[in-house]
Amino acid sequence: MLYRENGQFKTSYRSDLQIFPILQDRFAIALLLAAAYLVVPLLASDYLFRAILIPFLIMALAALGVNILVGYCGQISLGSGAFMAAGAYGAYNFFARIPDMPLVPAILLGGLCATAFGILFGLPSLRVKGLYLAVATLAAQFFADWAFLRVKWLVNDSPSGSVGVSALSVLGLPIDSALSKYWFCLVMLTVIALLAKNLVRGAIGREWMAIRDMDVAAAVIGIRPMYAKLSAFAVSSFIVGVAGALWAFVYLGTWEPAAFSVDLSFRLLFMVIIGGLGSIMGGFFGAAFIVVLPIALNQFLPTLAGAVGLNISTAGLSHAELMIFGALIIWFLIVEPHGLARLWSTGKQKLRLWPFPH
Repeated sequence: MLYRENGQFKTSYRSDLQIFPILQDRFAIALLLAAAYLVVPLLASDYLFRAILIPFLIMALAALGVNILVGYCGQISLGSGAFMAAGAYGAYNFFARIPDMPLVPAILLGGLCATAFGILFGLPSLRVKGLYLAVATLAAQFFADWAFLRVKWLVNDSPSGSVGVSALSVLGLPIDSALSKYWFCLVMLTVIALLAKNLVRGAIGREWMAIRDMDVAAAVIGIRPMYAKLSAFAVSSFIVGVAGALWAFVYLGTWEPAAFSVDLSFRLLFMVIIGGLGSIMGGFFGAAFIVVLPIALNQFLPTLAGAVGLNISTAGLSHAELMIFGALIIWFLIVEPHGLARLWSTGKQKLRLWPFPH
């Protein structure tokens, strides 16, 4: 009764093709955006912005890009950290080498650099799949580590590969405070998420899902596997590259190739698995889970250990965090392989029938 679309008639093609066709969804998204843009800045502290909200927004954007490739097109990738590094260093070179280069075009051009890098390492997907494709994309990680440490031109002749940016601004407005960085990341995430949502429900999104479900049958009905797979790598790498540029420019400020290690690639894959494969909303759920859980464990585990008379070290806390991550991933793969997004969909389905028994 609370979540029914009965009586919501579509009288035009425009209304039938809305991104959020159900009135309740439009109200929920409007309230969520209003809270994110207006309420959170009034209530959040500087620590909350820097430690939780800004990393969450950037990781949600990166998880969204990974989900397009892994969840919608079914192409396993373990090189997401390398694509983030390509976006970060590409944006840095445009920003540092071109005088008065605006921030937003530099970030978008960094995303295009990641797109070219992703297409290059997406070419093996035309011949191999599954574990072999995962290994091929993992090679991108090691190639990026080598390139940004050995090719000095890419890091502006920095001997260690460590670079940094400062004095960021957009349209003359400085991006230096935690609040301004939060708003900037939120705007970028909102725009790209809406574009991605519109893209996956169109013709190209249906081609990706057909390739994911059965590529041979998709080729029989006229879908070109080469175009579908490479376009998925291109779009995914662009979004992940933009997220990498934001991670470097806005969150870190100064970074080195180790900031985009293979651990980051696995963490993004965990976000997609826990959040939900093939769901735009799953990227947000997974990012929130991965970003908030370590902070919660750092607060909870020492208290729990002290209550039972134990003293847990920092290394033990880190190991316990990895063990809990692994256990949760196994639990999700067994109990709910479609992740938190499926639980969200199930909840909405129950609201359609409430308060009647089902």
